[in-house]
Amino acid sequence: MTDLEAALRRTVRGEVGFDVTSRALTTMDASNYRRVPLGVVAPRDADDVAAVLEVCREREVPVVARGGGTSIAGQATGTGVVLDFTRHMNRLVALDPEARTAVVQPGLVLDRLQDAAAPHGLRFGPDPSTHSRCTLGGMIGNNSCGSHSVAWGTTADSVRELSVLTARGRRLRLGQEWAGAPEGLRDLVDGDLARLRTGFPDLPRRISGYALDALLPEHGADVARSFCGSEGTLGVLTEAVVRLVESPRARALAVLGYADEAGAAEAAAGLLPLGPLTVEGMAVDLVPSTEGLPRGGAWLFVETGGDTEAEARARAEAVVRAADVVDALVVTDPAGQRTLWRVREDASGTATRMPDGSEAWPGWEDCAVPPARLGGYLRDFRALLTAHGLRGTPYGHFGDGCIHVRIDFDLLTDAGVARFRRFSEELADVVVAHGGSLSGEHGDGQARAELLPRMYGEETVALFERAKAVWDPDDLLNPGMLVRPAPLDTNLRFSVLPREPVDVEFGYPADGGDFSAAVRRCVGVAKCRTTSVPGAGVMCPSFRATGDEQHSTRGRARLLHEMLAGELVTDGWRSTEVRDALDLCLSCKGCRSDCPVEVDMATYKAEFLHHHYEGRRRPAAHYAMGWLPVWLRWAARTRTAPVLNALASVRPLAAVAKRLGGIAAERDVPRLAGETFSVWWRGRRRGPAGDGDLVVLWPDTFTEHLSPSVGRAAVRVLEAAGLRVALPPTLRGRAVVGDGTSRSALSLLAARRGRVCCGLTYVSTGQLDRARAVLRRTLDLMAPVLETAAPVVVLEPSCAAALRTDLPELLHDDPRAARLAERVLTFAEVLERHAPDWAPPALNRPAVGQTHCHQHAVLGDAADRRLRASAGLTGDLTGGCCGLAGNFGFEDGHYEVSAACAEDRLLPAVREAPDGAVVLADGFSCRTQLEQLAGVRGRHLAEVLAEGLERERRR
Repeated sequence: MTDLEAALRRTVRGEVGFDVTSRALTTMDASNYRRVPLGVVAPRDADDVAAVLEVCREREVPVVARGGGTSIAGQATGTGVVLDFTRHMNRLVALDPEARTAVVQPGLVLDRLQDAAAPHGLRFGPDPSTHSRCTLGGMIGNNSCGSHSVAWGTTADSVRELSVLTARGRRLRLGQEWAGAPEGLRDLVDGDLARLRTGFPDLPRRISGYALDALLPEHGADVARSFCGSEGTLGVLTEAVVRLVESPRARALAVLGYADEAGAAEAAAGLLPLGPLTVEGMAVDLVPSTEGLPRGGAWLFVETGGDTEAEARARAEAVVRAADVVDALVVTDPAGQRTLWRVREDASGTATRMPDGSEAWPGWEDCAVPPARLGGYLRDFRALLTAHGLRGTPYGHFGDGCIHVRIDFDLLTDAGVARFRRFSEELADVVVAHGGSLSGEHGDGQARAELLPRMYGEETVALFERAKAVWDPDDLLNPGMLVRPAPLDTNLRFSVLPREPVDVEFGYPADGGDFSAAVRRCVGVAKCRTTSVPGAGVMCPSFRATGDEQHSTRGRARLLHEMLAGELVTDGWRSTEVRDALDLCLSCKGCRSDCPVEVDMATYKAEFLHHHYEGRRRPAAHYAMGWLPVWLRWAARTRTAPVLNALASVRPLAAVAKRLGGIAAERDVPRLAGETFSVWWRGRRRGPAGDGDLVVLWPDTFTEHLSPSVGRAAVRVLEAAGLRVALPPTLRGRAVVGDGTSRSALSLLAARRGRVCCGLTYVSTGQLDRARAVLRRTLDLMAPVLETAAPVVVLEPSCAAALRTDLPELLHDDPRAARLAERVLTFAEVLERHAPDWAPPALNRPAVGQTHCHQHAVLGDAADRRLRASAGLTGDLTGGCCGLAGNFGFEDGHYEVSAACAEDRLLPAVREAPDGAVVLADGFSCRTQLEQLAGVRGRHLAEVLAEGLERERRR
């Protein structure tokens, strides 16, 4: 233990982390930059902060304050001690609806303040797209703005008072009229009044540099306001009094379609006299799907408010009439507005990939110019991109003249980095020529501070340095930011990554087969760090259960980045730090769909586990549950299921078995079916073959051995819909010819028992050699099916997802893998596509439950929703993850997190279900979790429909 760590542990009551994991999690924010800190401290209160500052000052160690770590310019990284305010100093201290103020701690997430203010008809005005995870302290440090700044301004406009600790330990209460100002600050201002009155651009989004002009007498000598946007370089915020604004009772959203971004930019300023709440712009390249959007190549999102829906709509329609548009849409439905706003908010992530899938990076993320000059600026910006052979798609706050853009810089080679520098210097001159600010929202950090002399001139920048010296004469706080900055092309986070592709098992087709590129997908926007997920979202259940950064998708990606870098995590694939961070990853695949850049942590985890345990003994659970298909087939062949069920009911024997198998003691071992699905299939009475399409029903391990009732029900429904059902063959070399509709083809398929396997349990435990062997055997067995036109119906969502994604990505060298993946349909999809005229039984009941996480992330549930609606099953299923997630919830040490995940959304929804509601759970894990934690029987949709058919038959 170093002297620094020992001193901090003696004096600080909060957590002190100098371990590899704590440091690795804070090497980066959402920028291009990386710095390795000495340690991380999570202070409990202002006294802890004072203690850290004293210890670090004595040892000349820098201190960096950090909130949600979503800064774009690098200012939330540092080489000294990082203060993490999100763990303890995250409270809403007070809220006064009458005064319309709130007292907040720096680690409070913005959405938590909004949630508390909403019942009073109030809100905090600024709302960055990261509102679900950014903190008030970070917003004050960066002077954040968000989409509603045309109505409610920047964070500085909403600050009343700030409690601040200086680097030398002074406790200040900053306000107006020099309240709390450090000694010497007033003299600095009085000595340079002319420069402060003339040297700062007058525009709504001027965030760059220090806001020293706020200290002018005509501005009320607003010391608190001048502190905003100082990026943690002047003092450490410990508490803030902020102003709240009245939230409109009703809102409408006018989406205006333009031919291109230039047309949208030119129009934005003209809409401001109408008093909109937002004027946001984005182009078609950033929209995954234009469904639901008006025609056009670019759009303005213009929100209006009113006391009633009619008033808000009237204002939105007035905006449409005033705009010269290609097409327009007015939405008053709150759910519809949320859907559209998510398209805009996700742009901070989707912009990191160009339309062709290549990478794009921040660095010139938020320049701002006077709104009336935005169109001209964008034309010059585009010309500069072209001159440098670069690409980027602007979007953002068009009404304030502020655009965001990710550019396809090559930050991996010396030539590319040199071009990055040249472009940055030239673009700074373009911004200044248009009367703009290098930063219009996210601050200067390392990305732009070096270029501030181009905007302000050398003398004003020298004034910034003098102001820094007044507040922090020892240069202890976040050195290298704003004044005396590090060069913008140093400390790049990509420089430490390997230049040659890493030898891996999966194909990573979206990343050119490069595992490093896959890990680079995480740019740090931290959507995974939200404590609540809207709609059907899933990501990231383990973070919501623990609140620990290492259990977020971003945290795990950071550790994988450091593993590849080899500087901090030095033992590569053998790293215990990476293993432990991945241990609580449920492999729910939620990040694959919910992460704006589609990080696929489930695949990364499987890849890591494969290499980590290669040639070594694995945890017992990997053998017990990873090889589950083998053990279950053995039990079926030996007909020992009744014996095993009886033994499992004897508590002492079950306890020993669970301990040997690495299974959580709290879990009950699921009962094996007395008759497997395949045995039932062979012995069932068959009616005359129909003339509908042939479909091949996949006998997954769970349906085959644990829930054969699901398979029986599916056959009943599929045949009632007129489809001809077959199971996959088991023998090699027997091909089915033709289109799969002949009786001979049907007979060959129907006569065999299924021995195919999706390899899911092997993949999720990282046994990729075994998974590959199982999948190759499966492809051999499925060869006859692949020569037909028959779709493959998979009832278990996790198995369907494995076949859709893991199969082609793991066997990327076998063209049959892609062919089989394309054939896989869910139960609802096959009914919709192959029996479109069939009407399900009228159930007319409410339904509750949870959309399977893999279905949400990989398969989609649109067909399921339509099928439920057609059957009269009302109500939406929740999102999230059940928490069992295959082997995860059964593994020893995972029970508490597994139960917490279930309590997040699934169990409350079931408890609050109306009388007579059917509990839907298509996944075996989901049904098991419901049974073991709530004593509730969940059913597959096929079972519910089959029951309805039986009732109709009896009538």
